[in-house]
Amino acid sequence: MEDNRAMHAHPTYRSACIGPQKAHTLKSNMLPYPSSKSKSFTFITGFVGLVFSLAGCGGGAANVLPPTPTPGQSNPQFGHVFIVVEENAGYSDVIGSSSMPYFNGLANKYGLATNYYANLHPSIPNYFEMTAGKTLTIDDSQTPQSFPVSDDNVVRELLAAGKTWKSYAEDLPSAGYTGGNTAKYLVRHNPLAYMTDVQNTPAQAQNLVPFSEFAADLPTANLPEYSFIVPNSCDDAHDCPLSTADAWLQTNIDSLINSPVFQKDGLLIIVFDEANTLDFTQGGGHVAAVLISPFSKPAYKSIALYQHQSVLRLMLEGLGVTKLPGDAATAPAMWEFFK
Repeated sequence: MEDNRAMHAHPTYRSACIGPQKAHTLKSNMLPYPSSKSKSFTFITGFVGLVFSLAGCGGGAANVLPPTPTPGQSNPQFGHVFIVVEENAGYSDVIGSSSMPYFNGLANKYGLATNYYANLHPSIPNYFEMTAGKTLTIDDSQTPQSFPVSDDNVVRELLAAGKTWKSYAEDLPSAGYTGGNTAKYLVRHNPLAYMTDVQNTPAQAQNLVPFSEFAADLPTANLPEYSFIVPNSCDDAHDCPLSTADAWLQTNIDSLINSPVFQKDGLLIIVFDEANTLDFTQGGGHVAAVLISPFSKPAYKSIALYQHQSVLRLMLEGLGVTKLPGDAATAPAMWEFFK
């Protein structure tokens, strides 16, 4: 439930809760202008500030570091990486749930991050953390037009390294669309549309494509090295039950996992953007993240503390990209999941 959380704020916050990072002051453009609702705005701001002060950025999370790599250990290089982001469910809502048998089957077969936490509430800062290494805003009403992102980001670094990318978004009206919400498409779930590297370059904007193109691209040279997959607001469990999201994954993602191109050198991450709004642990609550690859250690369960910036680091480093945006540069590496 995100729609009523756009004005939630606290005076200072950590853009990422791992490590001894500096607290950033909340910028004025991170919040909607309070206008005539200033009294309500002040109350909500103060209330959420109190919640954060009581919960604490690291309350309840075990600060376990990833295991030290074995001397001489080499990390796998992926030919194609994919990410699918699900919505608004905590770890305990998902892992072991009879509503998500397919997802749990993947978690039991491949790799599960058992100590993984979202960065903030509501959704949009988590999507930016996954793609720019910064939370940037807590206003879910922002669109690519109202909040263009010129910070360093995954698209910029992929292009600099000569890599290809696409965002495959379900219910996107047309290729290159950088407008607001329409039907079941929620633009805040498609963070690459906000990047000025995309908006200001027509050729790059054409990499924002409807999800209907994914099946056609999968067996061909049109499949990019980096894919951000965006289910619509029902199929990502934002507006529909977890069972709907699980069925969508089995219908649309199982064919990816079993494809020759993925079985050769692929990486797929399925992760929830944030937990329910009562869980502020590490900022955005305890969520499930599953890492799938032919290079995966079988049935691997990690207890190391990770957040979304570690996923950004893994996807870029796994493609051989060495310059990492924002918090990804210092995020714990996730190589423990692989042989």
